[in-house]
Amino acid sequence: MTPALRRFFAHESAGGIVLAIAAALALIVSNSPWGAAYARLLALPGEVRIAGDWLVLAKPLLVWVNDLWMAVFFFLVGLEIKREFVEGELASRSQAILPAAAALGGMAVPALIYSAINHADPVALRGWAIPSATDIAFAIGIVSLLGSRVPASLKVFLTAVAIIDDLGAIAVIAVFYTSQLSLGMLLGAGACLVGLWGLNRARVTNVGVYVVLGLVLWVFVLKSGVHATLAGVATALAVPMRRPDGGSPLEDAEHALHPWVAFLVLPVFAFTNAGVSLLDASAEVLVAPVTLGIAAGLVLGKALGVFGTVWLLVRAGWAALPAGAVWRQVLGVSLLCGIGFTMSLFIGGLAFEGNPLLETELKLGVLGGSIIAAALGAWVLSTPRTGLRPARPPRGS
Repeated sequence: MTPALRRFFAHESAGGIVLAIAAALALIVSNSPWGAAYARLLALPGEVRIAGDWLVLAKPLLVWVNDLWMAVFFFLVGLEIKREFVEGELASRSQAILPAAAALGGMAVPALIYSAINHADPVALRGWAIPSATDIAFAIGIVSLLGSRVPASLKVFLTAVAIIDDLGAIAVIAVFYTSQLSLGMLLGAGACLVGLWGLNRARVTNVGVYVVLGLVLWVFVLKSGVHATLAGVATALAVPMRRPDGGSPLEDAEHALHPWVAFLVLPVFAFTNAGVSLLDASAEVLVAPVTLGIAAGLVLGKALGVFGTVWLLVRAGWAALPAGAVWRQVLGVSLLCGIGFTMSLFIGGLAFEGNPLLETELKLGVLGGSIIAAALGAWVLSTPRTGLRPARPPRGS
């Protein structure tokens, strides 16, 4: 395992613990006498004005967190995606085929399960992509706590699956969760993208220049109808991988930003988005199609999609399991892919914006499904591997 991956796992494991504490705190506060104050905090207005009324951005705190705060998270995701595809574990076809196929299977099957359960309700059906996401911080946090019970190769595999999963989630958000588009603002965003491409071609290695232009891009994307966080991804993909002296502006930015995202950005997102009042939750809400669809998609869909795809590829002789892994460990990691916390809540917020009942069902489904998936995955991975047969090597090896 490379030093960069070791640092990544160290941040993600600790960040997952902080993320869990923030989510638990949100649940406690929202179900306490401070619940009303928590709701007022999320609705706290914030406004930015530039040149009088030339540019006015007025949003409640929750929307600022989800639109601007999370753009920083998406910027980091973009950096991770580019690094992995340029020089990382996904740089070659042979390395990428197994996690890429597993990620696609792990997105498709949960979406199908959710859609089957909610097919009769077109409003609920907007949430079809909610159980397709994997929360890398929680998943890596659990495998890191399990230590040597999980081979290093499986940790790398899980990271690759989650990164491709994030890429798929970004594409889903861009295509399916946009509002009415503004041609003028899209043209402005396009001009910013051309500028970022030009900076890259000119071999500008000062990341601050990309960030400044990325902020302008964020405003245009926000006003265009496409979700603003995608500006973070686009900005990250423009950051150069290498300087003439061999250093890496992209990796420097990633390492500098990672602690801030792990210990501030994501915990704040969790605290503002995970709060759901259980005081008035009825039995109908707990077994509602949206709640069940999300939970079933995360627990069953992810395990079937990831494990089933890996099993098919290995049995067909088109790929080999990660070194030192056995099938039970692959099943455990596949279950951990069902921890969908951050991106699932984010997509659900886009799908059910302005619908309090569905937002409650969303949070219950995501929290319940993620907890069950985490518990099952940790239990399977904690079981001794004695007597388990390794996978058959691919044909021709």
